[in-house]
Amino acid sequence: MISRRKFGATLAMAAALGAAAPAVVSAQSLRQVTFVQPSPSAINSFPVFVAIGEGFFAEEGLEVRVEAVNGSGAVLQALSAGQAQFGRPGPGPVLAAQSRGVDAVFIYNVAARSNFGVVVPDASAVTSPADLKGTVVGVGTADGAEVGFARNVLAGSGLTEGTDYSFLAVGDGGPASAAFSSNAISAYSASTADAAILNQRGVKVREITPPEFARFFGNGIATMGDTIRNDRELVEKFGRAFARGHAFALDDANREKVMAHLKAGNPQEGEDAAFASALFDAVRAKTVPVDMSNGLGYMPPEVWEEWQASLVAGGDLPAPLPDLTKAFTNEFVAGWNAGLK
Repeated sequence: MISRRKFGATLAMAAALGAAAPAVVSAQSLRQVTFVQPSPSAINSFPVFVAIGEGFFAEEGLEVRVEAVNGSGAVLQALSAGQAQFGRPGPGPVLAAQSRGVDAVFIYNVAARSNFGVVVPDASAVTSPADLKGTVVGVGTADGAEVGFARNVLAGSGLTEGTDYSFLAVGDGGPASAAFSSNAISAYSASTADAAILNQRGVKVREITPPEFARFFGNGIATMGDTIRNDRELVEKFGRAFARGHAFALDDANREKVMAHLKAGNPQEGEDAAFASALFDAVRAKTVPVDMSNGLGYMPPEVWEEWQASLVAGGDLPAPLPDLTKAFTNEFVAGWNAGLK
C-alpha cells in the first residue's frame, strides 16, 4: 500500500454546497471509484471536483473519492496496484511505465498545453536553458512529469544531465521557495500552480522555456488497459462526467459554483480567494486545446511521437516503445464530447 493523503472530495461536500446529486440516485446504489492525483491541489484537477460537486458522477451511478499522492510515479503505482481506477499522471511517466510493462493508458488530455515550465528568479542572470550549465535544477519529485519535461528542455540546449547539470528534488511550490532562498537551486521545473505559489510567497520567477515546448501537453487522465478491456462502461461513465465537469468549468457563467466546489475539495487551497481565483485562471487556460475541432480531451498522436522521441533522446526511455499506441487512446473522446452538445 502506498502512502496516501486523503482529502475530502465526496458527494456530501456537494450537498453542503447545495449541489447534491439528483434525488433519483440513492447514495447506496453508487459505485465507489477512486481517483488519484499527483498533488493535493483541487484546482489542478478541477474537472473532477466540479463533476463531483455538480452531481455529474452521481448521474452516472458513481461516487468518486479523490486521494493525493506525491508525483506521477505514485499515481501509476496506485493504478497498477488496483488501489485506484483513474489517475492524473504526466505523459512521460506513462511512457516510462509502458516501457517497463505497466499497461497504463492515457484516455483524456487535461493539460492540452504544457503545464510545466523552467523558471528562474526574476533577478537571475539566466536568460535561456543554455545558461543553466553547471547548475542544479529543482524538481518537485524525482520521478514526476516535471523531470522529463525539464530534461527535454535542457537537452534542446545541448545540456546533459549528470554532466552539465543535476536535478534536486525539493518538493512542490512552497518548499521550492526555500531552495531558491538558500541557493540550493538555480532554476525550477515548475507547474503552473508551482510558479503561482512561488510568486505568492515572494519569490518572483520568470519562465525561460523556449516556446516550441508549449506543444508538449501535460498531465491527463489515465487508467489501466485491463479496465478499458474489461470494464469499458466504467471508463465511458467516468470520462463522460469528467468532460462535463471540464466544460462546465470553462464557462465563466459558472465561476462562483466552480470556485465553491474547488474550495470544498481542498479548503486550505481556497483560504485565499484571490490567489485561488488567479491560480484557477492560469490552470484552466492550459486545458483549452489549441485546436478544438476534436473537442476536449483529444491527444494529437504526433505530439505523443514527439514526447517519445524526446524521452529517448534524454535517456528516460531506453528505446521507442514497440507500439506507442498502447500508451494512449482517443477512442472515447468523440462520445464524451457528443454529450456536451
